[in-house]
Amino acid sequence: MSYRDVASRQVLAWACTAVGARMPVAMAPLALVFLVRERPGGYSLGAILAAAYVIGEIVGAPVLGMRLRPERARTHLAVGLAVGAVGFAGPGVFPDAHPVVLAAFVFVAGAAPAASTGGLRTLLTKLVPERAAAQALSIESMLMSGVWAVSPAAVAGLALGVAPRAPLLLAVFLMTSSVAGLWLLPAGWGTDDAAGKDRAGGALFRLLTGAWPVYVTGAASVTLLGLAELVLPALLEQRGIGVGWSGPLLTGMAVGGGLGAFAYGLRTWPGLLRTRSVVLMAGTSLCVTLAALIPDTAGIAVALTVAGTLQSGAILIRNLSLREALPPSALAAGYSIMYAAAGAGYAATGSLAGALLNVVAPSTAVLAGVGLTLLLTGAGWWGEARHAARSARGADIAVALAAAEPTAPDPERPPIRGGGDPERSL
Repeated sequence: MSYRDVASRQVLAWACTAVGARMPVAMAPLALVFLVRERPGGYSLGAILAAAYVIGEIVGAPVLGMRLRPERARTHLAVGLAVGAVGFAGPGVFPDAHPVVLAAFVFVAGAAPAASTGGLRTLLTKLVPERAAAQALSIESMLMSGVWAVSPAAVAGLALGVAPRAPLLLAVFLMTSSVAGLWLLPAGWGTDDAAGKDRAGGALFRLLTGAWPVYVTGAASVTLLGLAELVLPALLEQRGIGVGWSGPLLTGMAVGGGLGAFAYGLRTWPGLLRTRSVVLMAGTSLCVTLAALIPDTAGIAVALTVAGTLQSGAILIRNLSLREALPPSALAAGYSIMYAAAGAGYAATGSLAGALLNVVAPSTAVLAGVGLTLLLTGAGWWGEARHAARSARGADIAVALAAAEPTAPDPERPPIRGGGDPERSL
């Protein structure tokens, strides 16, 4: 089991397609702020548009993810990405449109392609051997860390050096190219389990809701990222450090995430997945707490980089846990719901931090966010442990019932004279 198992032309084609689909998502919030910042109340309007985009993602991911059919995945994803490109084109072509019109466009841009994350992740794991699933997910995490590290600089450079609409037009090009890239990949993946055959009967919904602990812990794994991004400028100002350091520090956190994903895929790690998740989330929380308390730039940089390293491992474990909790045909929908849960966690942390910044110091707001993260992590761990214990009891009962049930005679064998057991004489 190594990264050689995932080295193939199809995985390379998948990576190019995934970058085209995901970089517009990473660019969107900051690009929308730059688009309208020179209008009256521009920064407030930018924040509202960014919120509309995130709400679109949160709504679209579970709704469209549950409608994704494995055998027709390419068509579903292509339509969603194409409509998403149109959503980005609206504000890019008509930047001076009424705010309501802009909000409608960006909502569509967030909602329409929201199932692509789950669909592309599921497709990636089908392109590699089963034993290399962890390495494939590590590759995805490294790729996305790179996308998130590059996107802020790309948006700022294009918006300030070319035109405010330029980042959104680049997003249109990238998302359109991802539609073309889908035709270099398989049309879908097989369905050979009960969930794939009983969607209409509600089995899929029951399976997805039963995996709620994984979604809760998945939301917890990104709340600290949102906390760092949203509160870091105010925290630096509190420490007397230039807010311009926010970009390099967050880039360091993203680079740490890529390194952590690479390290996780190098070997098999001991312990249950839920135990590893708790350990990594506790370590990430400790690092973010130190970043809130350390007074100098170098210390904050080290704390955030290590936090990113540990956090990427926690996110990977959540994806692996979902693979254990759901059958193959439900994975794409499960990934989409976890994506929505992550967006909701990000939004909740941002709202909490924003409210607290009005009444407490930035460092205190960070500590409150860490407390919320630990609460979600504990709830997710309890739910997984409870589900595992219940499954173990059910398996024991099934084994006991099977052992107590008399064995039926084999209809293919002739009757034995005297009704005796032929093996008694052995």
